[in-house]
Amino acid sequence: MTQTMEIKQEIKRLNKQFLHSSDFVAKEIKLGKEENVILCYYSSLVNKKDVEQSLINLKQLNRSSSQADQEKNQHTDKPKQSDTEDNEIDKDDAQNKEISGTQINNDYAAKKQLAKDESVIITTEKYDEQKLVDYVCNGETLIILLQSNQMIRLNNAEFAHKTPEEPENEQILRGSHEGFVENFEVNMQLIRKRIKNNKLVVKQITLGNETKTTVYYMFVENVVDNEALKTVENRLNAVDVDMFYSIGQLSDYLEDQVWSPFPQLLNTERPDRVVANILEGKIAIMTDLSPNALIGPVTFFSFYQTPDDFNARVFVGTFYRLMRLFSVFSAIFLPAFYIAIVSFHFEILPLELANKVKTDINQIPYRPLIEAMIMEITIELIREASVRLPKSIGQTIGIVGGLVIGESIVSAGLVSNLMVIVVAFTAISSFVVPSVELNTTIRMLRFPFMFLASLFGFFGIVIGTFLLVVHLLNLSSLKHPYFSPIIPFDPVGVRKIFFRGPYYGANRQAKDFSMKKEDKA
Repeated sequence: MTQTMEIKQEIKRLNKQFLHSSDFVAKEIKLGKEENVILCYYSSLVNKKDVEQSLINLKQLNRSSSQADQEKNQHTDKPKQSDTEDNEIDKDDAQNKEISGTQINNDYAAKKQLAKDESVIITTEKYDEQKLVDYVCNGETLIILLQSNQMIRLNNAEFAHKTPEEPENEQILRGSHEGFVENFEVNMQLIRKRIKNNKLVVKQITLGNETKTTVYYMFVENVVDNEALKTVENRLNAVDVDMFYSIGQLSDYLEDQVWSPFPQLLNTERPDRVVANILEGKIAIMTDLSPNALIGPVTFFSFYQTPDDFNARVFVGTFYRLMRLFSVFSAIFLPAFYIAIVSFHFEILPLELANKVKTDINQIPYRPLIEAMIMEITIELIREASVRLPKSIGQTIGIVGGLVIGESIVSAGLVSNLMVIVVAFTAISSFVVPSVELNTTIRMLRFPFMFLASLFGFFGIVIGTFLLVVHLLNLSSLKHPYFSPIIPFDPVGVRKIFFRGPYYGANRQAKDFSMKKEDKA
């Protein structure tokens, strides 16, 4: 009766500790013949069938152990018999041994049955209230044994996550079509099956005083950039925040210059891309809440490389890499060039084209800058609407915006035909960038260049280009130069930026930010 009252009081205290949450379960169960214990867990984080099966296995294991101990005691307590009864005792001993063996086999079978379920890990430790709260919040099931002041942990958490499908924003033609999910164990499996090496090191740290988010960072021991690794560890250890729930927060804490429009860490959901980068000495950082991985240190040119470059033919990969690098210039400068030519430098156009352009723009009631702004903002609105709407409707919006709205704007005399062509080509060029983060940056940069071109013509574009290059040269990623291998200049690295070499040409470990070892692409 005293034990039951004590258990009920402990259950009340646990419910109060967890603020009487509707999904928190704390109840009295019977584990052995005479021992009552407390079972507690969050029903929203575990599978109830797994909990019930684990309890059955624990009861079976406890029953087998109790029977074995009881028979051992009976055998020990037997008095010595006379010599005439020795044979009978020997028979009894043999029979006891046989029974004990049977019980041991049952004990082993129960343990084996527990071990079969890979999703359940059972450990026992001293009862600690704070640890109990942490374990339950992590999705574990706790069994509290008040008599022995122990608690049994059943790690059978079941978190919802999607299947490893290819990321929609990083699709490729050839190569692996797997992607990360919102479960670190699954993500780590996707990486380790590609790197079957004990040199792959994974470390973790908990961020967020309230959220207790686990952050993982991984690297290959013998090739990692030690300076970058030390920088990552120092910045992660310096994070002191109550709520941590986004990969964007992690990026802000790790980047060298958070106010720069250029991303200094590569964001990806592809395991093959993570593997390729950490084998070059880089570091991948992930959380248990997001399928995204942050990779650093990186350079500006890292955002223009895709797995297709290395899966395609040598000349094909080189050609499309050059096309993507060319797209950055057209995406940033093309609208500014149009505004500068129309506003200040008509003389550089052929006479026939100049006359036609003048005829078109004379019908527009405002300056070319306003004309370009109308079209650029319209394109951005269409793109944003296509992203936020369901796929079927988003494609329809894109067609309607590209054809109907564009034709209507030209017919109404608000925008010239040439401006529609320029803006369309600019939008296509910006979408060629494989990285979503750099894609957004490129689209934003065209607006200040448009303003400079409308004020000073080509001279304004030169001023903007100078400021942009100076900013890129002063930018860094985990204290490594962002514009490498241009600055500092490395002729071998520059060749790799523009040309994809054959695989058989490299016989050394690939490593970035090093002029001593050669890369294989």
